[in-house]
Amino acid sequence: MTSAEHDRLMRANQANWDARTPVHLASRFYGLDQDLDPERWFAPFEWEDLGDVAGRDVLHLQCHLGTETLAFARRGARTVGLDFSEASVAAATGIAERAGADVRYLRANVYDAVGALDGRQFDVVYTGKGALCYLPDLERWARTVTRLLRPGGLLYVVEFHPLLNALGPEPGPGEGPELLLRHDCLGGGPVHRDATHTYTDGPPVRGATDSYEWMHGTGEVVTALATAGLTVRRLRETEELPWPRWPQMVRTESGWWRLPAPRIPLLYGLSAVR
Repeated sequence: MTSAEHDRLMRANQANWDARTPVHLASRFYGLDQDLDPERWFAPFEWEDLGDVAGRDVLHLQCHLGTETLAFARRGARTVGLDFSEASVAAATGIAERAGADVRYLRANVYDAVGALDGRQFDVVYTGKGALCYLPDLERWARTVTRLLRPGGLLYVVEFHPLLNALGPEPGPGEGPELLLRHDCLGGGPVHRDATHTYTDGPPVRGATDSYEWMHGTGEVVTALATAGLTVRRLRETEELPWPRWPQMVRTESGWWRLPAPRIPLLYGLSAVR
């Protein structure tokens, strides 16, 4: 697929995320009508891997509503959030203002981030939890991230494990509750979806309901980063998620959720250094 075709599909995704934003603002999933607790979206191991971010320059790519971005600002980082959805950036800016958080939000495609940020570099670039599947070209993404990092800077990716995406969220008609492999684990795509509902509760999406996703295996992610010149320092896997994707999941001591059995990876955290 050509870069022009990639750009066309990403423009469709941009329109879709513009349309999703009011749904997510109204959802119980994000709970924005309650006291904001951005820490609930982070596992303890994430802060262990990230270290102290106070006084550091942090960039959150594909930040959507900025619910995770706020956590960096509250921990004392000089924080920037970037997203390609104008509606998301406007919403995130309002959320940060109401929370009294000092965050700068910027609307740009990830692939255009270097120019949009005027070449500014960061100590930490953070991305994840449903972001990479909307990027068609991981090698181009990895090259972009490398340019966004200062020498010695840290890229931290926290993403859904390919196995989670392959299992699918719900059984098909006439099927039982067993979790079945429904989608590819490894790279491929684009996968076209036309849906009036997203991963949250809330009203149906109005207007742009088409979206496109690309599945990326962990090997593809690691190889893209290594090829771009980054050094992978750690790759963690966990069986926990910040919300109950399936009804049989049980709550853990951390407040997150896991399947009762068997233990399978649902999320991974990857650290890489320039």
